[in-house]
Amino acid sequence: MPGRRWQMSIDRRFRDADTQRMLVQAIAAEYTRPLRIMEVCGGQTHALSRYRLEELLPSGIEMVHGPGCPVCVTPASVVDQAVELAYRPDTIFCTFGDMMRVPGNAGSLLLAKSRGADVRMLYAPFDTLRIAEENPSKEVVFFAIGFETTAPVYALLMNEVCRRRLKNFSLLTALFTLPSVIGWLAADPAARPDALLAAGHVCAVTGLSDYDRLAETIRIPVAATGFEPVDLLYGIYRVVSMARRGDFRAVNAYRRVVHPSGNKPAQAAVIQFFEPSGARWRGLGYIAESGLRLRREYEQYDAVDRFHLTVGQTETHTPCRSGEIMRGMVAPPDCLCFGAECTPDHPVGPSMVSSEGVCAAYYRYHQKI
Repeated sequence: MPGRRWQMSIDRRFRDADTQRMLVQAIAAEYTRPLRIMEVCGGQTHALSRYRLEELLPSGIEMVHGPGCPVCVTPASVVDQAVELAYRPDTIFCTFGDMMRVPGNAGSLLLAKSRGADVRMLYAPFDTLRIAEENPSKEVVFFAIGFETTAPVYALLMNEVCRRRLKNFSLLTALFTLPSVIGWLAADPAARPDALLAAGHVCAVTGLSDYDRLAETIRIPVAATGFEPVDLLYGIYRVVSMARRGDFRAVNAYRRVVHPSGNKPAQAAVIQFFEPSGARWRGLGYIAESGLRLRREYEQYDAVDRFHLTVGQTETHTPCRSGEIMRGMVAPPDCLCFGAECTPDHPVGPSMVSSEGVCAAYYRYHQKI
């Protein structure tokens, strides 16, 4: 059985072919029954597809792709709120580029920009501070989306907003937490995974305690895993081995990045400005305690409260099956839209819009199979 020294070797040899062969053999030796292993990270989805790692596994191991892309799970109703704000003549709406083309029920931010709305694509959230200071007569709104990984960045942004006493700044948030949605999926027999690869960059912030509780509650093995071929194969080895033994806990298979207790200063920053809340996920619906919102003492910076935004229609009915795809119930080729009317150039669903989406990964790496 691979031990500590092997883990150290893995940390140095992320794409080494011999190490990959060793891991594939180790997985085969531990494999005893069919397993559905879910990963919930767009980076992991793309690495599995890019390096064709699934083809190396025993035929009874199925890799399924969960709701691990924040762009993909941001609901149409929140995109509609973003578009509504963008059309306000006194507003500058700021966003990451990958949200520009995400469709809502009333169009996209890219469409709003083409029609004259002041929508600005940013690479760094802190650029909004300069924009707000340079435009004191305008309302500046930043579209804060993501998982636990990006929440600390928004907390630090809010800390600076408060320090500078900016009065014309607010956040439109779509922040999600992963353990709650995995627990929710596990309640559905059709979607329930047998094991989970937790996103290593998320665990670098949160630590492993939430995943330990999740593993014990829903009785599946969990491994915090990285993004290189050796990282992923080692994570798969760990959960296959634990599944054989009936060992339901969370283990750290990404030690060079993840500390079991996570990043304490980042956690403290998030707690200062945000609190748990229910959240709507595109394709999944409302899930209790699966999101983050600004605390009440900072509600003046919450764009929904500040501009009295309403929650409109959650989803537009289309042939797109992205909701089932993000549950791990079907693969992208099972959707009639995939590769036909839905392509990266002309996306129908959010899983094709985002570069991290599972449909985009399949389109790029599996089209000729």
